[in-house]
Parts: sequence; C-alpha cells; structure tokens
Amino acid sequence: MSRIGIKPIVFPGNVTVEVVDNVVKVKGPKGELHQKVADSITVAVDGNTVTVSRPDNHRLNRSQHGLTRTLIANMVAGVSEGHAKSLEIHGVGYRATQAGRGLTLSLGYSHPVNIDPADGIEYELVVDDKKKVTTIIVKGIDKAKVGQMAADIRKARKPDPYKGKGVRYKGEVVRLRQGKRATK
Repeated sequence: MSRIGIKPIVFPGNVTVEVVDNVVKVKGPKGELHQKVADSITVAVDGNTVTVSRPDNHRLNRSQHGLTRTLIANMVAGVSEGHAKSLEIHGVGYRATQAGRGLTLSLGYSHPVNIDPADGIEYELVVDDKKKVTTIIVKGIDKAKVGQMAADIRKARKPDPYKGKGVRYKGEVVRLRQGKRATK
C-alpha cells in the first residue's frame, strides 16, 4: 500500500473541496484550483477530509495513487496559505527591480532581462541592511507555477562554478571549482 496515498487530507473550514467527473476543485480564501484525476483513482470527500483510493495494485494505479494525493494536498495548502520560493542574487552590480507586475534583472549582460509573471504569480523583493535587493520571493497558489517561475528566474543567470556569481535558490550550495592557478 502507498504510504503517501493512504493518508487522509484534512482541510480547514475556510476551504471547500468538491469532486465532479474526476475533476477535483479546491476553493479557498486565496483562490481556486482544479485538477483532473486519473479515471482509475477514486477521490472521496467526507466532512473536512479527503481520501484517495485505488482499485488494485497495478503499477500505474500505485503510481497515480500517491501522486493524486500529493497534488490535492498541494492544492489545499495553496488556496489556504500559498506557496513561495526564495532566490538569492550574488554578484557585484547584479540587481533586481520591479517593473509593474514583472521583474527587470541586471545580471552582467549588455541588456536587462525582463521576466513577466504567469497568471496568479507575484514577486516580492527583499532589501537587505545595505539598501540592496538580494532576495526575490516568488509567491502564488499553484505550487507547479511557483516552481517553474523560480526556475525561469534562475535560468537567466545560473551560478558560476568558479566565482559563485549568479541567481540561486535560497540555501542552495554552489561548489566552487579551483581555477588553473591552483594546480601549480
């Protein structure tokens, strides 16, 4: 039995979950999300809990069981609390500014990099004690969109393996390589 799939999902009172024709709709104070579920998976709502079950131990059904439960749990967390990813900017002259809803990044290129948010995504810039923006927080209710937008921002300038400059996730450890001079 799936250790993840058999756990019931308990949702708060300000969130409503309904299942219509294998589509799970979750509505809460931050917004509304919906997800299509595999035909073989059964989703049942009882009071303030959601249970996910499968008909047999076929390989595809086992994999869909845990996945469906996790997707529904992420939807419940998103509409009640929201999801966020933090990115750090390292490098001399590297900075981020907010341009309307989007971001404008100066990352050492000859041109600024503009990143427009997807629907339901917001950016928050955190200023440190030296009045410099060093952290970008990507917020939203859909965990997949938040992760994708954070990956797109990081892709604008990945961390350099020699100097460590670039955009990285908060807490990401960049292993620095030795240069040519270290071998002598």
